[in-house]
Amino acid sequence: MTSAPIEDYALIGDCETAALVSRHGSIDWLCVPRFDSPACFAALLGGPEHGRWLLAPVSEPRAIRRHYRDGTLVLETEFETDEGVVAVIDCMPVRGEVPDVFRVVEGRRGRVPMRTVLTIRFDYGSLVPWVRRTEDGITAVGGVNLVRIRTPVPLHGENLETVGEFTVSAGEHVPFTLEWQRSYRTPPIPEDPERTIAATERWWREWSSRCVYQGPYRDAVVRSLITLKALTYRPSGGVLAAATTSLPEHLGGVRNWDYRYCWLRDATFTLYALMLGGYTEEAAEWREWLLRAVAGEPAQAQILYGVAGERLLPEWELPWLPGYADSAPVRIGNAAAAQFQLDIYGEVMDALHIARRLGLPSDENAWHVQRHMVEYVERVWSEPDDGIWEVRGQRRHFTHSKVMAWVALDRAVKAVERFGLDGPEERWRAVRDRIHADVCANGYDPEIGAFVQFYGAGRLLDASLLMIPLVGFLPADDPRMLGTVKAIEEHLTTDGFVARYHTLPEVDGLPPGEGAFLPCSFWLADNLALQGRYDEAEALFERLLRVCNDVGLLAEEYDPRTRRLLGNFPQAMSHMALINTAANLTKARGPAEHRPEA
Repeated sequence: MTSAPIEDYALIGDCETAALVSRHGSIDWLCVPRFDSPACFAALLGGPEHGRWLLAPVSEPRAIRRHYRDGTLVLETEFETDEGVVAVIDCMPVRGEVPDVFRVVEGRRGRVPMRTVLTIRFDYGSLVPWVRRTEDGITAVGGVNLVRIRTPVPLHGENLETVGEFTVSAGEHVPFTLEWQRSYRTPPIPEDPERTIAATERWWREWSSRCVYQGPYRDAVVRSLITLKALTYRPSGGVLAAATTSLPEHLGGVRNWDYRYCWLRDATFTLYALMLGGYTEEAAEWREWLLRAVAGEPAQAQILYGVAGERLLPEWELPWLPGYADSAPVRIGNAAAAQFQLDIYGEVMDALHIARRLGLPSDENAWHVQRHMVEYVERVWSEPDDGIWEVRGQRRHFTHSKVMAWVALDRAVKAVERFGLDGPEERWRAVRDRIHADVCANGYDPEIGAFVQFYGAGRLLDASLLMIPLVGFLPADDPRMLGTVKAIEEHLTTDGFVARYHTLPEVDGLPPGEGAFLPCSFWLADNLALQGRYDEAEALFERLLRVCNDVGLLAEEYDPRTRRLLGNFPQAMSHMALINTAANLTKARGPAEHRPEA
């Protein structure tokens, strides 16, 4: 099945869910009422018959131009046709009573024939609803779901779709509103589309104007911060990894995962990126989400949670969806939630350490949680785990995991040293030193002069090892790190784009093949800067910025051969890494800049 390139999509959202809008005017993905709810438009993972909302000129446009209005998540797509020019303005206002989508067609030149095609399919494209005509549009009902469309355009049914055609002249505005509600609820009072769009624009402009980053990359940083805000579940403060599920890491492959959840691994990156932007309130809300999520026995901590902190995330497949570009299976839920990944404890300890360093108001429960967590790491650090990349092969002694265990102990020691918190400093210091020695003895291969993916891995490399100087395990100019960066540049890098690792079935239990991992590519730029290779670091960063699509969004991965984005989209970690690297290159103040642990 032919699919639009991932980079053809833009994001709109209300900080509780999000939609993807193609450059051709089709909303191909929308889950309601939450990011992780079933989709009512799922054409992204199949075809139009699985749900979409097209709003576009009848004739093929000669040109399509689009952009976000400055500092906002209000999308404007301009179509130029033989008959004239028309724009479609799309937005989701920050949630009021119900989730809703506002679309306004604006005539700019000539008279342009337009059409809308609504294919509403609840439960990820599997349920055709009961559609009824209303005074101002239609309602579509299926089980608990009700979608209401309001518009002055006459609509009618045709082949299990709702269609309408109209003509827009210069200066005219034709509104459409989509509202979702539970089918047994009273309908909300209608809102004026144009006033709502103007209010949404003001809300986003006020929010984005608070960004304190000043530097040559401000536009990209602000767009990334807006994207992170859009991927935040406002009621809880949780920041999810991406707005989508099952966009493939390899076209036609099976590396298709549900990323509509919150990963503990992203804790430090999220908090630091928000603080770099000046968004203290959002950073504090994320920290509170983090503390609630990990509450309980450390052994029961998961690597990921639902957007409100849910723990039960069973993974299952949707056989009726063929997948993006025939990349099956389509997965809902994520079985990685049950994995043991040692590195998450270091990430949580690091995030809470940075929160203290950056002056977030203290939380009396945080240190209690941390003490239990570090005591658990003391007991289990020498055990094999599933690793940062959530491989589905056997557990191993992954080098990055051991480094992050060291981080957990190191931040515990610093909490006692620098913040006067209570704890067995000498014991923790001794365990920290043992982990450090173990990693240097077993994770480093002197024959190739580099750290390797796991103990006894031979020549297998892993781009997660670029984190070693960023977390303070070794200086960036340590000969072992210089050799590791050189080896990664030679064996995992194509045109500056870094692959995570060699995707061998015997290591990760899956067929080989995937794109370059964009966060790792930003980490390489950080390492180059820390080594004093500033020109190379800036050149790589500029190359990465050019991978952003025309509205400034990044996916998880990129294929430098086909020049296409891959993986779930937009990807929070890619945008976090962009923000952090932009700050590093702007400040250029040494190794503490990326993740300050000193």
